[in-house]
Amino acid sequence: MLDAVGYEPRLKTLYKEKIRAALKEEFGYKNDMMIPRLEKIVLNMGVGEAVSDSKKIKAAHDDLMAIAGQKPVITKAKKSIAGFKVREGMPLGVKVTLRGDRMYEFLDRLITIALPRVRDFRGVKGDAFDGRGNYAMGLKEHIVFPEIDYDKIDQTWGMDIVMCTTARTDAEAKALLKHFNMPFSK
Repeated sequence: MLDAVGYEPRLKTLYKEKIRAALKEEFGYKNDMMIPRLEKIVLNMGVGEAVSDSKKIKAAHDDLMAIAGQKPVITKAKKSIAGFKVREGMPLGVKVTLRGDRMYEFLDRLITIALPRVRDFRGVKGDAFDGRGNYAMGLKEHIVFPEIDYDKIDQTWGMDIVMCTTARTDAEAKALLKHFNMPFSK
């Protein structure tokens, strides 16, 4: 879908023009609807320090909003756990689900800008698939994204990134992500 100024994300155009045809040929799909596609990307930040300082949730919320480009949801504890000083309903993290153009924009920024900025980066694990075509990865520091001003943050958080595809197998999902130039390690 083109927005008001007729712009479509680069990776979405690449998928439509090249990746679909390459996957159809590689796996021999008979129907275009069988070709795997990216469905959604879920970003999650667990903020365990929020137990002692409630301002940390607000900071993580603002950082994730800057990274994702849309408002995140604050996740709350389901059960009380005395050992961790957690009470039911206490905010413990933030998450956001990206779909459509925002999803492709985020994936583009992740692959071309954020991952190369990770210290000692040698590629992402190629075996972190769940058996149903979904890929999960983690970042130790959220400051690798250019939207985060390094001077203004007081603490770095790790974040989980889950890419959900319509692929039925891990091989199909890996091929899809490889075509998007996901830097898998050897």
